[in-house]
Amino acid sequence: MASPQISRKALAFLLLLAAAAVSTASADDVLALTESTFEKEVGQDRGALVEFYAPWCGHCKKLAPEYEKLGASFKKAKSVLIAKVDCDEHKSVCSKYGVSGYPTIQWFPKGSLEPKKYEGQRTAEALAEYVNSEAGAVTASILLRYGVSGFPTLKFFPKGNKAGEDYDGGRDLDDFVKFINEKCGTSRDSKGQLTSEAGVVESLAPLVKEFLGAANDKRKEVLSKMEEDVAKLSGSAAKYGKIYVNTAKKIVDKGSEYTKKETERLQRMLEKSISPSKADEFVIKKNILSTFSS
Repeated sequence: MASPQISRKALAFLLLLAAAAVSTASADDVLALTESTFEKEVGQDRGALVEFYAPWCGHCKKLAPEYEKLGASFKKAKSVLIAKVDCDEHKSVCSKYGVSGYPTIQWFPKGSLEPKKYEGQRTAEALAEYVNSEAGAVTASILLRYGVSGFPTLKFFPKGNKAGEDYDGGRDLDDFVKFINEKCGTSRDSKGQLTSEAGVVESLAPLVKEFLGAANDKRKEVLSKMEEDVAKLSGSAAKYGKIYVNTAKKIVDKGSEYTKKETERLQRMLEKSISPSKADEFVIKKNILSTFSS
């Protein structure tokens, strides 16, 4: 299997979500306000989302776990307050802010007691996105979207996959590098350099062995078979397969010494000041040349 070159811009990456810790959602994560505490907490130096509810209300009971989850997500956010008011216990507060049905959810901007009614979906994620849009925060909705409940949480996002996959491997650099190489089909070491496996097409190994073992007058026949096999390859394997074919042709034309001389030439080039992409190109060619030397 080919080991394609990884670009300097990651094709996929691990996302480390290391924001403020989120605890298991509970009623304690939502601040219960009273007639005496409402204006001490709301309209101050942070925006506030307030649910006005009644304990007997069925819709309120359905909302409760989602609202508690929202509270857990914003628990350590200094710029946002997630709160609630029991309208059976504190009728005057609910009346003051025009509450006539339950649940009623209102947003109070920082420094204001003039609310804005929330009319969106009653899910933790939808509520978090609303709070973020009003308060200018982003952390909580990201955590909810990707199901993050502990830290650090690592997720891998393959190309085209916006949902991401949980990473459950080791936490050392070598563990990360190995994981990314396996997922992306790349061959990099912990310093970002290509390994000796980069560019090697394993399916061509039997033909290389046959080519090296063939008499000089038979090598062209093996080369033809190699060309046929390379024509069936796709992606990066096809690109590297062409280097195999060109190398075999050079050996037919110039003899077996070609691989040694070309390897030495490439090494001299690698020791000069060259671009990273050119260095990768030379390393891959050296790796393929080495398969014709064994």
